[in-house]
Amino acid sequence: MLSAWLRVIRIRFLLSSVIAVSVGLAINWWQTNQIDFLHALLTFGGVLVLHASVDLLNDYWDYKRGIDLQTQRTNLSGGTGVLPEGLLKPSQVYKAGVLFLVIGSLIGSYFVIIYGVIIAILLAFAVLSIYFYSTKIVDLGLAEFFVAVKGTVIVLGTYFIQSSQITAPSIMGGIAVGVLSSLVLFITSFPDHDADKAKGRRTLVILLGKKRASNVYWVFPIICYAVIGIGVAFDIFPTFCLIVFLTLPILIKCGKNLRHSFDDLTKLLPIMNSTLLYSRLTGLLFVLGFIFSSVYKLQQ
Repeated sequence: MLSAWLRVIRIRFLLSSVIAVSVGLAINWWQTNQIDFLHALLTFGGVLVLHASVDLLNDYWDYKRGIDLQTQRTNLSGGTGVLPEGLLKPSQVYKAGVLFLVIGSLIGSYFVIIYGVIIAILLAFAVLSIYFYSTKIVDLGLAEFFVAVKGTVIVLGTYFIQSSQITAPSIMGGIAVGVLSSLVLFITSFPDHDADKAKGRRTLVILLGKKRASNVYWVFPIICYAVIGIGVAFDIFPTFCLIVFLTLPILIKCGKNLRHSFDDLTKLLPIMNSTLLYSRLTGLLFVLGFIFSSVYKLQQ
């Protein structure tokens, strides 16, 4: 039973939210050399349960709509398979999704009481978009945009809780992290193209078509690198953040292979796995860029 729950929560995908919170904390530490550890732990907890909520509700709605009954499941696409295999009941997954949403909202409400309207706006966006993600947002073709905004909101919220400010580094850092998460969603929607389209979903891959989408793949990392590069050039980010460009070889290999393999699941699988690795490593290096800079300043 526990393994089924861990599977439906999609533990491996929670790392994107861990990285987003870490970026917000790292930016604050780089600027102030301070971290409120209690609030940092509460932020991690709240963000992770909200992330788990959207994954649970997504699995529930994809099963109810029959999408997961038509997909060819892989380790990164086609749903978790927990409901089609009968390992859990749909009602259990739905109730767990709502429960996690409530828990995340309660943690967020604590910060609303302390920090006021800014956190209230960010929390309201998070709760509404999580609940309607699988029924409205995806159908409108806004899934990738939502994920990018979600990453940005996490960084902004984390940073604001620590500093009571919204600054250029937190905004630009959020955009870079959000785009990396959006890239993972984008590449993993290739195998689900036919099932999603048949059931009325409108992912970016469906709207563009697989061939054109394979070229659009490059847009996400270009935005990420551009934001970080511009940030360093204008002293918004520390120079150490340029270490994110170490992942460029992974990206180039994935992008080149995708142009010829977007319709071949066997060849697409390693591209999806490498893209996930690229996204996580780039996010981790971004965090380390701020940490290295902070340590360097302390030694001066």
